[in-house]
Amino acid sequence: MGYVGSDLWELRQLVGHRLLALPGAQVLVLDDDGNALFQRRADTGLWEIPAGSCEPGSGFAATAVTELAEETGLIADERDLEPFACLSAAKDHVLDYPNGDRVHAFAMCFVSRGWTGSLRAEADEVAEFRWAPLTDPPAPMHGPTVEVLRLFDEYRLSGRFQAG
Repeated sequence: MGYVGSDLWELRQLVGHRLLALPGAQVLVLDDDGNALFQRRADTGLWEIPAGSCEPGSGFAATAVTELAEETGLIADERDLEPFACLSAAKDHVLDYPNGDRVHAFAMCFVSRGWTGSLRAEADEVAEFRWAPLTDPPAPMHGPTVEVLRLFDEYRLSGRFQAG
């Protein structure tokens, strides 16, 4: 859907740019070689993984599937998403957008190793895509994405869900 017309956009019309707590989801997409899909934001030029906020009535997994499809054109099944972390620490996930909006995002982080479809960038949000090894992601990287990659590394080493 994009930002304009979304539930968050409608809320912003009422409350302005003030700091809001916002649930959402992020998806770390891995190919068969273990490379991750990164996307460069159209507004800031920073690299990140597909992510977005929940709409009313939508859960974390459904949001992950929806955001992945909207931003990349890739279709994942909720049942194939593996939750590995929750990103919520204010030091890592208070976001200041170029338009002045502020959010403290609480994101469930999923890894997806299977999908259908082909890459197609959502023009308003994504400038380009790049597949890269987790050990050598593109730069400059969006701060929360750096933390999500760290949490995923901890998850792979421990096998335990990470809370950050």
